[in-house]
Amino acid sequence: MHVTGKRREFRPLVFAIRNAIVSAALCVLFAPAVCAQSYPSKPVRIIDGFPPGGATTFIARVVGERLTDRIGQPIIVDNRPGAGSNLGAAIASKAPPDGHTLFIALTSSLAPAPSLYPRLEYNLLDDFTYIGMLATGTFVLVVHPAVPARTITELVAHAKSKPGELKYGSGGIATPLHLAMELLRGRTGTEVVHVPYKGAGPLVVALTGGEIQLGFSSVAAAIPMVKSARLRALAVSSARRAKILPDVPTVEESGIPNFDVTGRYGLLAPRGTPLAIIQLLNAETAKIVATSDVEAKFETVGIEAATSTPDGFRQIMRDEIAQWAKVIKDANITPVD
Repeated sequence: MHVTGKRREFRPLVFAIRNAIVSAALCVLFAPAVCAQSYPSKPVRIIDGFPPGGATTFIARVVGERLTDRIGQPIIVDNRPGAGSNLGAAIASKAPPDGHTLFIALTSSLAPAPSLYPRLEYNLLDDFTYIGMLATGTFVLVVHPAVPARTITELVAHAKSKPGELKYGSGGIATPLHLAMELLRGRTGTEVVHVPYKGAGPLVVALTGGEIQLGFSSVAAAIPMVKSARLRALAVSSARRAKILPDVPTVEESGIPNFDVTGRYGLLAPRGTPLAIIQLLNAETAKIVATSDVEAKFETVGIEAATSTPDGFRQIMRDEIAQWAKVIKDANITPVD
């Protein structure tokens, strides 16, 4: 009887262990459905490292509105601009890893940072868990109508006939528009003078006014001027043509091989965020950006819906870090304080 009593005392412990093993197995097999049932328990904040009004804010709000309906909690976009979105990234990297703080990342802005700022407050690859892509955007190479070039080949020939005379604009030193032109300049061996502006808007104004002769611009900022013939579009920077500019070739199609400067937008979470939450957010955001209404909204501002696995998005960031490290070194680019 004494032995039987001990066995009875162990039964609750045996049942508890068995239930724990079953729960763990269910978490492995059905992680989003079982382990993320309590998520989210409060509003979810998406930190945006740029000021309101840009593409990152637009994407975060469009996706956030629909994600609210799917997960049952409000999505709040929190703009924390500064240092080319590095301030927002640093804040996001230090947030609790519970899925209630996310970060909307633009690869073409963040990937150059490790080469530009050796003392960053975060590590882009180590301090984040990658969720997945939401959209892609391209840049368009535009020239003033007075420039006698309708292709990149003609532009390169014209620039080489006037070394150091042509001026190109950018949205600022070490910004994606600057780096895209430095990549092109390095590949073609042209000598053109860099004139930095405070954003794509002032850049386009300077181009249409003839202060400068060429430059990469965001598609959204350039399209009105291209359609009104105040600027001429020569090529887009991405590996494939933009839906909104179907007749404009890519730089690669124009004779510059392996040229791909694509802005890729996606979500990150602080390192240590549970896998179940990452899988849930990846699955739900992929469904959202695949809907026709979201695709249509994105196309109005010159971006296109895109998805990826978490590992796929991380590899893209890794590849871009390496690409921009070489460009920055070769062009001896240093950021301005």
